[in-house]
Amino acid sequence: MPAIVLSTFNARYIHTAMGLRYLHANLGALSNDCCIREFTIQQQPTDIVEALLALNPKIIGLGTYIWNIELTTQVAGMLKQVRPDIQLILGGPEISFETEQQTIFRYADYVLCGAADHLFREVCEAILLENNPPTQKIQHALPAALDTLALPYALYSDEDIAHRIIYVEASRGCPFKCEFCLSALDKTAKPFDLDLFLREMEQLFERGARHFKFVDRTFNLKIAASIRIMEFFLQRIDQGVFLHFELIPDHLPEALKEVIARFPEGSLQFEIGIQSFDPNVQQLISRRQDNSMSMENIRWLRNHTQAHLHTDLIAGLPGETLQSFAKSFDLLAGLNPHEIQVGILKRLRGTPLIRHTQEFALKFNPSPPYNILATRDMNFATMQRLNRFARYWDMIANSGRFSCVKPIILGDAPFERFMQLADWLFATSEQTHKISLKRLFTLVYQGLTESLNLSADVVLPAMLQDYANSGEKGLAPFGESLQNNIKNKKSAGTLQRQSRHLN
Repeated sequence: MPAIVLSTFNARYIHTAMGLRYLHANLGALSNDCCIREFTIQQQPTDIVEALLALNPKIIGLGTYIWNIELTTQVAGMLKQVRPDIQLILGGPEISFETEQQTIFRYADYVLCGAADHLFREVCEAILLENNPPTQKIQHALPAALDTLALPYALYSDEDIAHRIIYVEASRGCPFKCEFCLSALDKTAKPFDLDLFLREMEQLFERGARHFKFVDRTFNLKIAASIRIMEFFLQRIDQGVFLHFELIPDHLPEALKEVIARFPEGSLQFEIGIQSFDPNVQQLISRRQDNSMSMENIRWLRNHTQAHLHTDLIAGLPGETLQSFAKSFDLLAGLNPHEIQVGILKRLRGTPLIRHTQEFALKFNPSPPYNILATRDMNFATMQRLNRFARYWDMIANSGRFSCVKPIILGDAPFERFMQLADWLFATSEQTHKISLKRLFTLVYQGLTESLNLSADVVLPAMLQDYANSGEKGLAPFGESLQNNIKNKKSAGTLQRQSRHLN
């Protein structure tokens, strides 16, 4: 039985907790006396507690995040009720700020704030080896030099490699100060030793890893390193590699463009944070972004590469109005990225965003995920409309299931027209979740012909093509049954959602 159990509750099974693996890898002499047990937020807290206690550990470390804090609080409370002798150590971004104000704090024996790669080992050694537990409940981690860290990649299991996302990082930190993000607290971005990192990637690759998600906030900050990493994977690209990078939108020099353009279809995805194109909003949240260069680079990526572009906007930022958000959306939609993620602003604990609360009347949900409810410039009803817009947009546009009809929906006024459709969809269905795909097709067809007043002659062929491509069985539940004459296009060699966006 291990003396130490590290655990957290992921949003889905496919996710893995890289942070737990860093803690395990850096336990030193205690590494062999530790195990990792991951669960999902869909599991029952009593079942999780039973599974953890069956290991009979002396220490349980729990990772807290915005998406799992409610479940983690329930599990922590039960653990201390049933086995108060077990030392419960909490860490992660959610507990690292406003620590003593949170309900879960009362259940913890220790709280480790910040990147606790070394601090967790020190606390465990004090408890298990030195019999001299720390006297302070709250412990703050000191910044660790990256060359002192043991890398965690060997701790991905064969099951992880076969069935789950493999998270990796070539650098840590961020030089930018966007106030809605915890990375605003970083001083800069620091790289790991590139030779060592690539050796670790080679070992993962030899074990069968093919899907690598880089968590670097600024992957293309240091172009020489970016190129070398991409060249490493290009040499192995014929073996089914899929890479995800977070890209700075206004920093894409020619040398990097040349490498990106060599990646084949279905092998590369970029997450590109725009958040807002409004200069006043950008200034308020301390976001440095060359909008014209960002637009030019996204346009180039879309037209000259095979990369899948996942772009981000945030609704509800300080100073943002419905009109300014609509303008940002229309500008981004005009660049035709594969996906536009319409995120709703959340108040992450510790971020500088809180300084705007009074001036802009920011009203946040007091419960996780602490989403914005209203602002000075967008009332609650407006934010509700944007929430529904975001949900329907993800179901219809981002899913790739409506690629033929999407241009017809958006026309020459993307935000206005899709908002009109979203308002109609909610008024008609009173649902934003648990809508079957077949019913969604029917609702979209009705919305286009009834709300947007589009001709069935224009809408029907595109809808039938999308329905045929969707793989749904049987005749289309709308219009005439012409789909028998439409061939069902399929894409292979990439992830399912991304494949629907391929031409």
